[in-house]
Amino acid sequence: MRLLVIEDNIGLANSMKKGLEQMNFKVDISNTGEDGEEKASINEYDVILLDLNLPDIDGIEVLKYMRKKSVNTPIIIITARDDVSDLAIGLDNGADDYITKPFQLLEVRARIHAVIRRFHGRTNPIINIGKLQLNPINRTVYIDSKEVILAIKEFDILEYICYKHPAVVSSEEIVEHVYDENFDPFSSVLRVHISRLKNKLNSAYGEEVLVNVRGKGYYLCVE
Repeated sequence: MRLLVIEDNIGLANSMKKGLEQMNFKVDISNTGEDGEEKASINEYDVILLDLNLPDIDGIEVLKYMRKKSVNTPIIIITARDDVSDLAIGLDNGADDYITKPFQLLEVRARIHAVIRRFHGRTNPIINIGKLQLNPINRTVYIDSKEVILAIKEFDILEYICYKHPAVVSSEEIVEHVYDENFDPFSSVLRVHISRLKNKLNSAYGEEVLVNVRGKGYYLCVE
């Protein structure tokens, strides 16, 4: 899953990026509200982590701007403010959750997964689609109770396709959600990861699982 961290404290932002990427998230950083608004407008993120105390624009105003511009990405407020009225204003203006500083990254991870589940209309953290079971927390995949060992990017791609099931997911969507802003869209990396993922799933299932709809994208065909 791809995240945007809007945090003016450069040290904290970099620390969050490092820690969350060790948890296999892809993380972009903005140190100002203006840059955060721009990135949120042009990129698709799975979750935005928004600090309220920004140097140029108050975080609440950034939140209002995003919702006004129809940025529907789940937003978690991260703040040192403990005033209930400030947090209520944030939630009333479209934030999905909040975390107060100081915090542990394990809590951040749990809240990220929770808002993603709610966004996709799921309550169970484990995704079950036919005989396929995917656990985003411990990053395991089982088909008919047999574990399928996936590389990091293969899991990331399958996770996103599972969240979107039964929709057809385009290559462009996968790139937006699985890779960070430094990804070269003209490289063959995605095709290689998709090919390896398909082979592993098809081998484990005994038939085609990840189906390519020419010119449109990919979907799961499982029972």
